[in-house]
Amino acid sequence: MPRLIEHKPVGKFENTKFEKIHNEVFSNSETASKLVAEEIASLIKQKQEKSETCVLGLATGSSPIKVYEELVNMHRKGELSFRNVITFNLDEYLPMEPEQQQSYHYFMNQHLFDHVDINPENIHIPDGTIPVEDIDQYCIDYEIKIKEAGGLDFQLLGIGRTGHIGFNEPGSHPNSGTRMINLNHVTRVDAASDFNGLENVPKKAVTMGISTIMKAKRVILLAWGHKKASVVKNTIEGSITSNIPASFLQNHSNATIILDSEAASELTRIKTPWLVDQCIWTEHLKLRAATWLSLKVNKPVLKLTDTDYNDHGMSALLALEGSSYDLNIKMFNKLQHTITGWPGGKPNADDSNRPERALPAKKRVLIFSPHPDDDVISMGGTFLRLIDQGHEVYVAYQTSGNIAVTDDEALKFAEVANNFTAEKNAEFEKVIKFLRAKRKGDIDIPEVRKIKGLIRRMESLGATEYFGLSSENVFFLNLPFYETGKIKKNPLGKKDIRITEDLIRKIQPHQIYAAGDLADPHGTHKVCLDAVFGAVQNLKNEPFMEDCWLWLYRGAWQEWDISEIEMAVPLSPHEVTKKTNAILYHQSQKDRVMFQGEDSREFWLRARERNRNTAGLYDNLGLADYEAIEGFKRYHF
Repeated sequence: MPRLIEHKPVGKFENTKFEKIHNEVFSNSETASKLVAEEIASLIKQKQEKSETCVLGLATGSSPIKVYEELVNMHRKGELSFRNVITFNLDEYLPMEPEQQQSYHYFMNQHLFDHVDINPENIHIPDGTIPVEDIDQYCIDYEIKIKEAGGLDFQLLGIGRTGHIGFNEPGSHPNSGTRMINLNHVTRVDAASDFNGLENVPKKAVTMGISTIMKAKRVILLAWGHKKASVVKNTIEGSITSNIPASFLQNHSNATIILDSEAASELTRIKTPWLVDQCIWTEHLKLRAATWLSLKVNKPVLKLTDTDYNDHGMSALLALEGSSYDLNIKMFNKLQHTITGWPGGKPNADDSNRPERALPAKKRVLIFSPHPDDDVISMGGTFLRLIDQGHEVYVAYQTSGNIAVTDDEALKFAEVANNFTAEKNAEFEKVIKFLRAKRKGDIDIPEVRKIKGLIRRMESLGATEYFGLSSENVFFLNLPFYETGKIKKNPLGKKDIRITEDLIRKIQPHQIYAAGDLADPHGTHKVCLDAVFGAVQNLKNEPFMEDCWLWLYRGAWQEWDISEIEMAVPLSPHEVTKKTNAILYHQSQKDRVMFQGEDSREFWLRARERNRNTAGLYDNLGLADYEAIEGFKRYHF
């Protein structure tokens, strides 16, 4: 069970020979964030009882949002006051006006300060409007203010993919103080979705230094999601190096890294626990070990030897199974049984060793797509196969995707439509006028959002019709959380879940497919998945749900680990081509992808390569050599 993080020195983390800093792993970020918020609240209250101020170092970004939400909830319930709190934020972009949506002033007010009783004079956030020639003195003064306040009692951190804490990029010195810094290209790419493109992301920032952070009495670093897993492993298990600035925390006497299961997935004790200590050999862990070993030694599963297992820390597994020969056959069969050309189940066939049921032979299938292209990008081949094999297929686009359409694209369509007839259209005229005068940071007016949404909608209908799906089987949910007109979305609400729930009740599907891709760089996939989970939870006692299975696919950013895949659908060269063509219907996303994450390739290319790489892994494990494979994991509710 998760435990409250105690506010006391914890020293070195000696749970394994690999880990050099104390860390806690939780099943999800919500549980972890609540416990972190409770520790902060406890510290504030302890200080209040002594009539002392509590000096907090605060972070921005997606990682601490849930922590701030919980602190605000405590305040609203009358359980917590911020009257004795002084805050110092880590950083700010340069240049940056405090009123801009991307500024950390805006972020902190939106998520915390506007909702609690903190004295505005006690709030300190680096000023992004300071002239460059005045930066050095400003940074010295910021350090002096922290010292005059008594130093940081608590510092909350996130971590970037470069290993930065604050904006201390690789190369930062352990003695560095508050200063101006050039942002790493990777950091700017990760921020591009907030700025409507990389070209709008500032190249400089003001940040607290490593030395400033290390002087805090208590430090907690938060990391959520699969895309942080690699840098988390380097931070916790690697050497202290300026190439990974977060690794300096290994020298802090009271630091804890808080992780969700995906961020912790590359840690040795989680990914390969047999290398750390004795472990309980579940069936899933056996499969993970066999596939890991096969790829590690570059041998098919059936050719692994006793020596291979013994040399890689798995002698206990052999003792349990008897021999590598018996274990290899068992694991090979498990992998073989995940492969099916019948994602809806093969009619009139023994389904005891197949991932899907044979009956009913014709299934109602509901595919949820977070954006109006995730369906074809992530499972286009399976989508096509389900239609071709006679199932009753429906697809639901959960959001309009309007924010991902560039202003240039919207302007082009508005001008074409406005000039289609001699008589001008007032709505198109309004769109054209707004877009031509639009300044950085302006929020799209409803008419612009409407035309951008229509562009995505018509592209989706073109792709589904190409697959042979009737437009009557396509739903556009336009979930309210997304329709803010801003890059930042609202939290998932009851209405989002109810809309999702109503559609599931209407279709009464035998299969649901949903995006389990939590590495989405702007978070929409996770909110959409939570909407599906919430709806399924509310409906789980309905009779039709007894025969409903939920399959999770992953998108353009990552694939399931080979040991996690429970249904692998092979694609022929012809199906790969059709999938590619369907993706290309989404022309607004083709040449200038606004939210591409760390991969600069177009979606059709990265999807094709991902599917081919998955097929290559199966081939390397000694199974059949397919052109491409789409992988799915079943969610049990």
